[in-house]
Amino acid sequence: MACGGDEEDPFPADDCLFAETFSLDSVFHLMGEELRINQVFGADLGVAAPVWEAALHLCRYLEDESVELRGRRIIELGAGTGLVGILAARLGMFAPSVTLTDLPLALPQLQANVSANTPSDGWPSVPPTVLPLSWGRDHLNFPSDWDLVLCADIIYLPETYPLLVETLAHLCRNGAEVYLSSKMRKEHRTPSFYEEFLPSRFNVELVCHDDKQNNNVYRASLQ
Repeated sequence: MACGGDEEDPFPADDCLFAETFSLDSVFHLMGEELRINQVFGADLGVAAPVWEAALHLCRYLEDESVELRGRRIIELGAGTGLVGILAARLGMFAPSVTLTDLPLALPQLQANVSANTPSDGWPSVPPTVLPLSWGRDHLNFPSDWDLVLCADIIYLPETYPLLVETLAHLCRNGAEVYLSSKMRKEHRTPSFYEEFLPSRFNVELVCHDDKQNNNVYRASLQ
C-alpha cells in the first residue's frame, strides 16, 4: 500500500505512514480525566504515532460498561501513545500494577506520555511500567497473573495473528479477561482474527459495535 493511503482510513500495511517527522500535542477528556497525549508522527513510528479511533472507542466502552479498573493488574499490548493504558492507570490508581507494552521504537513516545500524565500529587503507589514486548518472541518474560489485557487497533498484520494469540494465551493463563477494540478492515483480514484465530484458543464475545466507525469491541477469555 502506498504511504498516502485512504484519507478516511490512513492505515498502512507497511511502516511508511508518515514521511516527515512532526509532533502534535492533544488533550483528551475521558471518564472525568484530562489526558495530554503527544503524538510523534514520523516514518520510524508509523502506526504507533497517532491516537486511533479504536482506542477512544475502547475508553468509552470501559466507561459505559463501568468495567472495574481499581485494584486490578492491567497490561496493554501495542500501546502506541499509551492513551488507553494511561487512562486505566489514572482511574485505577491503587491498582497493583499497570504495564504498557509496545515494540522498542515506540517506547520513548510511550514513556514521555506516561510521565506527562502523572497526577498532580503523584502516583499513589508505583507509576505505570513501560516495557518492550514482541508478540510470540519474548512474552515468556512476562507473568501470567494479569486481571485485564487491553488491546486497541492492533489487529492489522495477518502474519502477526498467530503470534498475538500465543502471547495472549500466556498472559491469560491465570484467568485474565481481554478487551480488544478494532476497526474491522477487510483488507487486513481483521474479521478473520476474531472469527478464526482468536476462537482457536479463546471464548470470544462481540460486546459493542459502532456502525459509523465500523469498530468492534470484543471480550475474550482463555478456553
